[in-house]
Amino acid sequence: MIRPLTLSLTLALLLSGCARTPYPHSEPARCAADSAMTQTTLYFGLNRPSGPGITPQEWQQFVDRDVTPRFRDGLTVFDARGQWLGKDGTVAREPSKALMLIHTQDANSEAAIEALRGIYTSRFAQESVMRVDQPVCVKF
Repeated sequence: MIRPLTLSLTLALLLSGCARTPYPHSEPARCAADSAMTQTTLYFGLNRPSGPGITPQEWQQFVDRDVTPRFRDGLTVFDARGQWLGKDGTVAREPSKALMLIHTQDANSEAAIEALRGIYTSRFAQESVMRVDQPVCVKF
């Protein structure tokens, strides 16, 4: 029979190899001042609370008339599938669009992004447009 002290020491020795070691490059990357920008991703649901879904033509019209004039330098749109807990307590699922913008962190960009969120929620009767911001280093 193994003694409790011997068992404890053996177990401690074995588990010491499981200690988490930091990733060698865990420090945040340094970004040159002229490369520091913000990535904002907006998530737009394509279902209306009642009536037909938002058509591809309506989406493209929104991009052409509302998004592009505010972000002429470029943007990326990709298809997504959204799921969230609605205000009424039910899980909602719907096709979505994600719009990724790379921009400077300034008052003009902030106003343009918030304008897009407001226009979309109003025009298409949406509860919200989710916004995610993160700092990024950009090189062209």
